[in-house]
Amino acid sequence: MISTINLADMQLIINAQHGDPHTVLGMHEIEKDGKAVLAVRAFVPQAKEMSVYDPKDPDKKYKMNLIHTDGFFEGIITDRSKWFRYMFDITSYDDNNWQCYDAYSFAPVIGELDILLFAQGNHYKIYEKLGAHLMTIDGVDGAVFSVWAPNARRVSVIGDFNSWDGRRHSMRLIKNSGIWEIFIPGICLKDKYKFEIKTANGDLIQKSDPYGNFAELRPSTTSLVFDLNQYKWNDAQWYEDLKKTDKLNRPINIYEVHLGGWDRNAEDGNRFYSYVELAEKLVNYVVEMGYTHIELMPIEEHPFDGSWGYQVTGYYAPTSRYGSPDEFMYFVDKCHQNGIGVILDWVPAHFPKDAHGLARFDGTALYEHQNPMQGEHPEWGTLIFNYGRNEVKNFLIGNALFWVEKFHIDGLRVDAVASMLYLNYAKSDGQWIPNKYGGSENIEAVEFIKHMNSIMAKEHPEVYMIAEESTSWEGVSRPADYDGLGFSLKWNMGWMNDFLEYVAKDCIYRKYHHNNLTFGLVYAYTENFVLVLSHDEVVHGKKSMLDKMPGDLWQKFANLRVAYGFMFGHPGKKLLFMGGEFGQFIEFDEKRPLDWFLLEYDHHKTMQKYCRDLNHLYRNENALWKFDFSGEGFEWIDADDNEKSIFSFIRKGERKEDTLVIICNFTPNTYTDFKLGMPFEGEFREIFNSDQLMYGGSGVINDCVFRTEKSECNGRENSIRMRIPPLGISILKPNWE
Repeated sequence: MISTINLADMQLIINAQHGDPHTVLGMHEIEKDGKAVLAVRAFVPQAKEMSVYDPKDPDKKYKMNLIHTDGFFEGIITDRSKWFRYMFDITSYDDNNWQCYDAYSFAPVIGELDILLFAQGNHYKIYEKLGAHLMTIDGVDGAVFSVWAPNARRVSVIGDFNSWDGRRHSMRLIKNSGIWEIFIPGICLKDKYKFEIKTANGDLIQKSDPYGNFAELRPSTTSLVFDLNQYKWNDAQWYEDLKKTDKLNRPINIYEVHLGGWDRNAEDGNRFYSYVELAEKLVNYVVEMGYTHIELMPIEEHPFDGSWGYQVTGYYAPTSRYGSPDEFMYFVDKCHQNGIGVILDWVPAHFPKDAHGLARFDGTALYEHQNPMQGEHPEWGTLIFNYGRNEVKNFLIGNALFWVEKFHIDGLRVDAVASMLYLNYAKSDGQWIPNKYGGSENIEAVEFIKHMNSIMAKEHPEVYMIAEESTSWEGVSRPADYDGLGFSLKWNMGWMNDFLEYVAKDCIYRKYHHNNLTFGLVYAYTENFVLVLSHDEVVHGKKSMLDKMPGDLWQKFANLRVAYGFMFGHPGKKLLFMGGEFGQFIEFDEKRPLDWFLLEYDHHKTMQKYCRDLNHLYRNENALWKFDFSGEGFEWIDADDNEKSIFSFIRKGERKEDTLVIICNFTPNTYTDFKLGMPFEGEFREIFNSDQLMYGGSGVINDCVFRTEKSECNGRENSIRMRIPPLGISILKPNWE
């Protein structure tokens, strides 16, 4: 049989080296012997016989001829001259027979505008184009696969549907885009797939989908086709309520959680709880405890449990450790229905070198820098994103929007911002390259951060963008339009370090470190701060929060109560890592759940009750959060009583009657007649005391109503005399009842 195909093209198809297989395979209108006819070509290595037919007339089949023994077929249709939607009838060498549409009969889905915006870095819904997407084209069900790999010689989709044979579904390279695409009919939900890439030097590599929405459970690295549009949300009321509040002028009390380390099912092999199970178990606990938000340590897909999720390979997929994407949606939905916001730890600073991930994706440094002095973190053994490349910025900005738009995430806590801002982060001289001005600032990363935060603020002003930033970079939480980075909030790492250093001191030495707790007020309003006691502070030999505390067992718990009390009285939003609320004794270990059995013991049970009541007090008293970012909400009564290690201050709310007077005693000494200056004349009552018996305290409380006296104290004309509990906090409020 004489073929109409160029033999060189056929050989390239057989060897899986053709850069645009759609120009060869599929149906083509040609001229043969002076007549307009149709040529249909297919490469199906396992096929013994093939025919082509019009599904509108299935009884009329056009036999295709085997042109090459490796499985290249061609059929010439002489009684038709115009292209039509067709199907194949295929019989394999083991006599299996099936019918299918031809992947090479469909036009590109990626449009010119998509290509332009992606190249500019402005395609904010790029996740709807790249990756794998189930769709119907001309009545044919299947999935379109698209991937950015500009330096590849060939890219194919491989999976169970083609016996993982990279010759079967070679993709077309869309001109001037670096994007490869193919529509494969018959693809179903949860079909397995990867991209097989032939690099410029001829190597074959297999990659997971960078935009994939679901993955097989580790250690598998296979992507799964998924439809993110099938879940029906039930959180409309949550978003209606958000419209009524100022996102910064509200209580924010965050419970930081590692899902696999919070709790496990001991009755079923100590397995992880699923997203669905956690939607009941964890959400109910958070509601009961009085938190406003859950912050999840990264649940984006990652290969290594020990990374805690901070080394991501699947930026667009919630990890399959706990279930499917729609089950994660159910978890977020349940949070919202119970009035709980969800913050997700997000890692745009670096990514791991795992072979199936982003590293040298098309055989070149695509997402990272080529030069390791720019592209590698020596401290973490990871790769740094190339923020100067528009397509990379688009990948990350699109990803931030993706979690908000597809999974209804309420905030992103951006990890390791300092490592993004500085070219010399954790590097010695000679290990980094200065910017064009000779400085250490990563100008491209700064531009990326501003761009990302500006778009998020425009598209989703209700969303929190939170920086974990440990340096003195100015304007982290100032709008990008005003020369800031544009974050909503910033973790207060300086306060955390000073605070933990202080509370770990033996009580007799604290008077020499009094400034540790007062210094934070010097800069408290320079940023929109979150006070954090995070997972980073209870790992790697740093001890748990309880174990950091000095003294005997009673003093450890009392110290922890007053420490938390001071934190909640101090301006700034709040975050506490799981386990800290009931006095976990040992450090966080992702391989095991929290020690919930400790709640069988009074010390831990009363500690949990204390944190629950403190959380609810915080939410109910607007003075504790109303003016977190303004000096008008805080006033010292006495910041200098280092000899007694007592701190007294005022928090102001919406009205005069919302005022709170807070006294923290960081020694085990009790004072029965302590004179204290008061903000104004009137009656006050104690509304909270950490030394109550029900919290495990010694019972030094004030159960009376105080009437101020005209007696000067602490530079104020009104004062009271009160009892000060040992290692305790007392909170007073005007008695207007």
